[in-house]
Amino acid sequence: MHARTQPSGDAHADGTIGSTTNEPVGWVSRRSFLASGLAVGAAAGLGPVGRTVAAFADEGGGELTRGDAAILRFLSAAEILETDLWQQYNELGGIQDGELPQGGGSKPYIEALEKLDEDMSQYIHDNTEDELSHFTFINAYLESRGAEPVNLDHFRTLPSSKATGARQVKRLTNLMELTVDTSYWTRYRSRTKNPDLGDSFPPAVPGLTKGKFPAIPRSDEDLKPEKHIQAIANTAGFHFGFIEQGGTSLYPSLAQRVSDPEVLRVLLSIGPTETMHFQTWSDKAGNAPPLTDPTNGLVFPNLNEAQPGLVLEDTKTNLIMPEPTVFLNRKFPVVSIIRPTNTEGAAMGAVKALTEDGLFRGQTPEFFRVLKELARAADAATSRR
Repeated sequence: MHARTQPSGDAHADGTIGSTTNEPVGWVSRRSFLASGLAVGAAAGLGPVGRTVAAFADEGGGELTRGDAAILRFLSAAEILETDLWQQYNELGGIQDGELPQGGGSKPYIEALEKLDEDMSQYIHDNTEDELSHFTFINAYLESRGAEPVNLDHFRTLPSSKATGARQVKRLTNLMELTVDTSYWTRYRSRTKNPDLGDSFPPAVPGLTKGKFPAIPRSDEDLKPEKHIQAIANTAGFHFGFIEQGGTSLYPSLAQRVSDPEVLRVLLSIGPTETMHFQTWSDKAGNAPPLTDPTNGLVFPNLNEAQPGLVLEDTKTNLIMPEPTVFLNRKFPVVSIIRPTNTEGAAMGAVKALTEDGLFRGQTPEFFRVLKELARAADAATSRR
C-alpha cells in the first residue's frame, strides 16, 4: 500500500520523532493529538455510535503491553481516517438517515454510482457505519485497558466539497485530488505472483495513476457533462476497493505482532469485515462503464477485453474470488490467500500507500509526523507469544 506527487507538506521532511520503545504504555505524542479521551466522536459529529462510545469502555483486563497498545492506536487512527473519507462519500452518495451524520445527497452522483450497482447508496452507508464502529470500539477498548485513545480532531483542516449535499465541515482526508493505484485488481487475479515475494503488478486502470482526479463532485459544476460525473463515480468505485484492500491486509499483518490473546481476538474479529467490504467493492467496480472523460481525458477501459500488456484473466470483472497463488515459498502449491500479509513494515506501508493515493493532499507536516510516529510504533511491536 506509492508517491508520484508528494502532497503539500508531506512529511518526507519528517523531523525527528522520539523513540517509543522505552516509553510507558500511555505515551504516544500526547502533545500532538491525545488526551482528549473519547471526545473525538462528539467533536466530529459522528452520530449515535460516536456519541455513546464511552458506554463501551469498562474497567478491567489489565494494562496492555506497549506493543499491543501501539498496534491498536495505529488501527484506531487508520479507522478514524477511513471514517472521515467514507462520511464524505455517504453525504453525497449514500443513504441519509439518523444512523450517520446527514448530508443532502447528490442526485446526479447517486445516479452515476447506481450504474455500478443499484444498491450502491446502501453499501456506502453500511461501509461508513462499519468504519465508525471500528474506531469507536478500538478507542473504548484502549481506555478499558489503561491506554490512551486516539484523537485526530486537531488535523481536521481540509475543505469539504462545495457540491450540493455535502456538509460544510473541516475534513481529515481529501477525495478531490486522488491518484488511485488499481494494481490490487490484477494482484488478486494473478496465479503466479505475490507481493510478499517481491512481485509487482500493473494497474487495471492506468489513467488513474497519471493525475489528480475527484472521486466526489467538487462542486455542482462537476455534475455535467454526463460522462464526467460518471467518470467521478467510476473513480470512486475503484477507490473503494483500494481503501478496503488495505484494511484486508493490515489486520492480519499486524495480528502477527500482538501478544495478548484478547487483542488478537479484536484484530481477528474486525479484519474479516474489511475483507467483506473489499470483495463487495471488487464486484461493483467491475460494473463501471467504459468511457473517456471529456473534461480531462481519463480513460476507463473495458476490463472484459484484453488490455495492452495483460491477458484477459488479469482484468476480467467476474473474477472476484482471490485466485490461488504462491505463498511463503514458490516451492509450495498455490493457495487462495489475502495478499500481502507480510508483517514487516506493514503499518508504514499503509501510510505510504494512502499518502501516494493523494488522500492527505493539503495536510500539515505535523499530521504526517504524527501518522508516521504511530506507524513506526506499531511496526516495532513484537509478539511475546
